[in-house]
Amino acid sequence: MPADDIVRIALIQRPAGLDPQANLDATLADLRAAASQGGQILCTQELFRSQYFCQSENHAHFDLAEPIPGPTTEALSALAREHGVVIVGSLFERRAPGLYHNTAVVIDAGGDLLGRYRKMHIPDDPLFYEKFYFTPGDLGFRTFDTKFGRIGVLICWDQWYPEAARATALQGAEILLYPTAIGWHPAEKSQFGQAQHSSWETMQRSHAIANGVFVAAPNRVGHEGDPEGGIEFWGQSFICDPAGTVLKRGGSDHAEIILADCDFSMIDAHRTHWPFLRDRRIDAYEGLSQRYLD
Repeated sequence: MPADDIVRIALIQRPAGLDPQANLDATLADLRAAASQGGQILCTQELFRSQYFCQSENHAHFDLAEPIPGPTTEALSALAREHGVVIVGSLFERRAPGLYHNTAVVIDAGGDLLGRYRKMHIPDDPLFYEKFYFTPGDLGFRTFDTKFGRIGVLICWDQWYPEAARATALQGAEILLYPTAIGWHPAEKSQFGQAQHSSWETMQRSHAIANGVFVAAPNRVGHEGDPEGGIEFWGQSFICDPAGTVLKRGGSDHAEIILADCDFSMIDAHRTHWPFLRDRRIDAYEGLSQRYLD
């Protein structure tokens, strides 16, 4: 941990084009810019090297995957080493023939690959056909000790599950990072759009409050897919403190770097004033490991 406990978080929010190399180059440029602005823990949006391909079930999209370590982790590691920053990058992992994961890598400030988190909760909804592509994570919920603090990483659909946030926080995470790709079905936006976005942000801010941690969620922007349908990604990446107060929020329609200074000393203050971890009834939660109590 840095001596002053204040860590600058940087989220990369941007649209994605059809060329993976161009997306990588643009994201690397944004990461460099974030580092030049004092960012210390930098996080990409979900699956940043490509457009969100899970809108359809297409075997050709498996060609977008790569091994870990691989070319993208090498590029991220070199940048982390050059600028002395921690990077969380979201990748489509090719683990073995026929075995793929939605994976986030954590690279420390010296360029070392500390490890990976594989997305645990895999959705299957119209335009979000992730079960076709991704094997559920088998590494469990994890934290990583970095130069700038202990971080927990979860991915998109994981953000709706309080169990995931709690399990990660109980391992000492000071901030939960959620690389994200979420947006509106254009036909639904006028009727449901505001409520959908509000639910998304409120859920994550509740994780910050209930666990006494910082939360940060980088999301992509722009329309992808069928011009008459597809997904309009709503951006609005944000960083909030343990009280759930939003420190910085991005816009809904443009690329930007979202930066906020997070004072990790707030965690102890919040948890002693709101002692949710102290008052947990760990003797009475047996049913949480069951699908449903019939």
